[in-house]
Amino acid sequence: MSRYWSPVVHRLTPYVPGEQPKLSQLVKLNTNENPYPPSPRVLAAIAGELAADGRSLRLYPDPNAEQLRAAIAARYAEFAIAVPQVFVGNGSDEVLALAFMALLRHELPILFPDITYSFYPVYSGLYEIAHLTVPLGDDFRIRVEDYSAANGGIIFPNPNAPTGCLLPLTAIEQLLRRHPQSVVVVDEAYIDFGGESAVALVNHHANLLVVHTLSKSRSLAGLRVGYAIGQRDLIEALERVKNSFNSYPLDRLAIVGAVAAIADQEYFESTRQAIIHSRETLRNALLALGFDVLPSAANFIFVRHPRHDAGELAARLRQRGIIVRHFRLPRIEQYLRITIGSDEQCALLVQALQELVTPQ
Repeated sequence: MSRYWSPVVHRLTPYVPGEQPKLSQLVKLNTNENPYPPSPRVLAAIAGELAADGRSLRLYPDPNAEQLRAAIAARYAEFAIAVPQVFVGNGSDEVLALAFMALLRHELPILFPDITYSFYPVYSGLYEIAHLTVPLGDDFRIRVEDYSAANGGIIFPNPNAPTGCLLPLTAIEQLLRRHPQSVVVVDEAYIDFGGESAVALVNHHANLLVVHTLSKSRSLAGLRVGYAIGQRDLIEALERVKNSFNSYPLDRLAIVGAVAAIADQEYFESTRQAIIHSRETLRNALLALGFDVLPSAANFIFVRHPRHDAGELAARLRQRGIIVRHFRLPRIEQYLRITIGSDEQCALLVQALQELVTPQ
């Protein structure tokens, strides 16, 4: 600690991201990255931006990323989403951070699940936002009937992380109607792997903000592009905070790469379906090995073995060059979150787990 720190810094408990090991030849199944490369159109678009010796890089990017916002609005044309209803940022983490400041900082505490994305309590601490956690059910699902307290806003991932459990749109709509005076932020980082997006509800509910990322289903975790969709007054609030902080959150390469990724719907669909197929194959293989596996609509599964300690399994997998995520937290300390990798990676994981859990 330093006497030069601002008072809030002393109170912070920073977010701890998944390990990014420097070792080679690892089967990396701990941070929910896509096992497939981005669309070839992305690489071509970035190469085009770098043409002519990269001279465009001496110029600032479009502060409003109009080309990208137009591409996102077109992607959701069936729901009549207009460009002014789209906000973009440097990854969905930045979009979420701005939403906490712009839309969730009120006198009443905000509500989110007790088992959820661990950045939510970090943002609450950073912006000094009071919060209450709402316990998941015994089946690790969100129960909207439990979100009855007066609040300054509600936020949750759908599918939830790290459980992978999906909340249907009917339940989300019930929540929106129950709390018309509160903003409800639905964090859909994993929605493309098995759920129906709440973007379909945006034009029917003024209090709904839906946040997406291109890190997962579009294979662009290294490019850092996220966005939010909501009615115009919510987007204006995000813009006001963003322009009080950083007018240029997305660089030129990120903008053109993201536009290209969104345009290549055929590639997106093929890799998305491949991951869903691999997820179900892995789920069935782990069930056969005696694991309990939660139903998942994400690009990961949440599992436990009734006869083996999760921390020990994670450590022994690591010794074999396979990394998964283990959270040492109440209620889930005996679970592992396993990213869906390629079929080859999943096969190596199953082989290792078979050796570890099968009685000798």
